[in-house]
Amino acid sequence: MDMLFTCNRYTANKSMDNCAFCNADGDFLVVPQKGRLWIATECGKLEVSPGEIAVLPQGFRFAVSLPDGPSRGYIAEIFGTHFQLPDLGPIGANGLAAPRDFLVPTAWFEEGSRLGYTIVQKFGGELFTARQDFSPFNVVAWHGNYVPYKYDLSKFCPFNTVLVDHGDPSINTVLTAPTDKPGVALLDFVIFPPRWLVAEHTFRPPYYHRNCMSEFMGLIRGGYEAKADGFLPGGASLHSCMTPHGPDTKTYEATIARGSEAGPYKITDTMAFMFESCLIPRICPWALESPFMDHDYYRCWIGLRSHFSYEEADNESDGELTMWDMEQRILCA
Repeated sequence: MDMLFTCNRYTANKSMDNCAFCNADGDFLVVPQKGRLWIATECGKLEVSPGEIAVLPQGFRFAVSLPDGPSRGYIAEIFGTHFQLPDLGPIGANGLAAPRDFLVPTAWFEEGSRLGYTIVQKFGGELFTARQDFSPFNVVAWHGNYVPYKYDLSKFCPFNTVLVDHGDPSINTVLTAPTDKPGVALLDFVIFPPRWLVAEHTFRPPYYHRNCMSEFMGLIRGGYEAKADGFLPGGASLHSCMTPHGPDTKTYEATIARGSEAGPYKITDTMAFMFESCLIPRICPWALESPFMDHDYYRCWIGLRSHFSYEEADNESDGELTMWDMEQRILCA
């Protein structure tokens, strides 16, 4: 199977009654933003609240109940591979998402007849139904490591810059679905939790950039550090491959006003996330025609102005060349 992915938003106002769903195509990563989910699976039940995530691997039957009423959130679907913890590299043994904090269901089963129980099966991108007179959750016990699981995002141990420069968002990876190409993921699930910012002489919000990865951003609660207005919990943004983007004008000007000598600052009351992929997503017509589409999104960058000073730049260089400058002069000679 080719490696593919989808990014989706879900809304639900009714529990699944006498029916279950099975995705035979790929894995689901569920990110509730509002309303708890009780997810019954063949291995047991998972209670998933906003601020937590759940992974439902390919082939598992599950049913969702809504104990708090209507729910909404986000779902990523991947095909051809599975989610795993990222390699920690120089970080070493501890940091980011710890294996011990991922929880799996306790075995639970349902017995007795269930007349007309419906199984909805997603297979080859199409939906099929089958009816049976018993619950699919009649598994008394299980063992192994192919199992649904959940994770509390508040347990994530973030890493950050402690002197200068802005780290790549990969340092905030919770789960990754790797490809055969090292360093390039089919899908990274990255979060931006509460944390301290302490870098000196550094533009602390995400700098203006474009890259080879497509970035689907969502917000679970609070605000997002790079967009002061208009990006609300439950919303989403998409910056596809090589699309320039960065902080809005208000965030940019507020950061410049603090100056390069800004002291330590803690970001609080936030939980943003990103689905980041090496593939370029196609937008479905429903999303493009949605009345909630922000057609004025580009205006958040209107009014950006340069604060660059040639005099300061000349003073900082002191007439010395970096190795990069020397290489360029050699190539141009």
